[in-house]
Amino acid sequence: MNVEATTAAPLDTGADTIAVGVFEGEGVPHDLPGEPLGALLAGGEASAEHARVAVWHADGRRFVLAGLGPRERWDGERARVAAAAVHGRARELGAVRLCWEVPHHVGAETVAGLVEGTMLHAYRFERFKRGPGGRPAVAELVLSAHHDVGAQAQRAAVLAGAQNRARDLGNLPANELTPTALADYALELDGRPGLQVRALGEEEIRAAGMGAFAAVAQGSEQPARLIELRYEGGEDAEAPRLALIGKAVTFDSGGISLKPPATMHEMKFDMCGGAAVIEAIAALSALSAPVRVLGLVGATENLPSGRSVKPGDIVSALDGTTIEINNTDAEGRLVLADCLTHARRLGCARMVDVATLTGAITVALGSVHAGLFSNDDEWAAAVADAAAAAGEPVWRLPLHERYAEMVRGRYAEITNRTERREAAAITAAEFLHHFAGDVPWAHLDIAGVADNVPRPYLDKGASGFGVRLLAELAQARS
Repeated sequence: MNVEATTAAPLDTGADTIAVGVFEGEGVPHDLPGEPLGALLAGGEASAEHARVAVWHADGRRFVLAGLGPRERWDGERARVAAAAVHGRARELGAVRLCWEVPHHVGAETVAGLVEGTMLHAYRFERFKRGPGGRPAVAELVLSAHHDVGAQAQRAAVLAGAQNRARDLGNLPANELTPTALADYALELDGRPGLQVRALGEEEIRAAGMGAFAAVAQGSEQPARLIELRYEGGEDAEAPRLALIGKAVTFDSGGISLKPPATMHEMKFDMCGGAAVIEAIAALSALSAPVRVLGLVGATENLPSGRSVKPGDIVSALDGTTIEINNTDAEGRLVLADCLTHARRLGCARMVDVATLTGAITVALGSVHAGLFSNDDEWAAAVADAAAAAGEPVWRLPLHERYAEMVRGRYAEITNRTERREAAAITAAEFLHHFAGDVPWAHLDIAGVADNVPRPYLDKGASGFGVRLLAELAQARS
């Protein structure tokens, strides 16, 4: 979808469909056909109720009147929801060029929300379907405002496009998106402005001493890959570097500790954290963001075979920590453990890992918030602020030495699965905390928000959660 911004009036944009928002207690903007649109409101066909839409036709155009609700409650999320409702109606009408009149007296978050809500709602994953699709897509989105909002609109378009590409990666089946295929996809980004990409093979992972990561990979015939993305967008080559670390288990059967079959097909989504990291860094490059970022994506399958790691096995992580593997389905933390140590050794000043790590976080927070854990209050606040600004909410849960005691091993230094069936999301975070050391670090458990999220602008399947959050965080720290 092409996105542009203009200071021309909506009627002068050449749009075949014009979207007009109305706040409760306010009338139709004066630069639009106020009398007929006002009649829709007066007659009850239209309403200022949030996300309710009605249509009026005149002079070969359609006007979609959208309720925005109370102005005092208006924010970026409500803009995304309203934009999704308008896009759905515009698509039904066969719109090709859709113009939103940006509501008067609103902030930049409205511009971003209108673009994101439209583009995210327009997303379809139909790669494996033959024959004619549904209605033609809206090809162009125009934002008409009294002042120049071009920079905000283009930034939002870049981020929404990156999020949709992360959704593509998540929705691909595991036979298509192997660890090697994901690495090859990332390698295609090499050479973009400020961006260098390389991918280590499984033998290199083992030779480097990443025994925890390698233990997960050994059960599959598909070789693991460690994807490194280095983005140098700042002029100061000595500026602190941020590490973004993503779990990318391209299929997670649970290994020997096999998952129940009913929902195992959804385990192709276990690489969504890695997809978010790749696409966030691609977006930073497209935006020429003045930041230094290292992306690390641990890509592997977790499958049962005669070579698989077994419950009770003990392996050594990159930093020398011995780990007792009590459950092979607690594999993501093993991958991330070595990635965290690798980032520390490369001198990263701050770290964030993103992972579909535990079902327990979904029990706690559902599909509304991602779980946030951190060893540093200031860094946790920065991550939470970026999440709020991006419209991808997080909720901080505690770390505590008593939880850390729960991951101490019986036969090794630590265990990947506590013997006590409680605080599962927190003890998983405490496992990672061990490898973060004293570097400011945050862990985002996105298991509840990575797929099948009930938002009006998201379809079933991968959500692309984390792309906007990570890009916002990196830019906020520049």
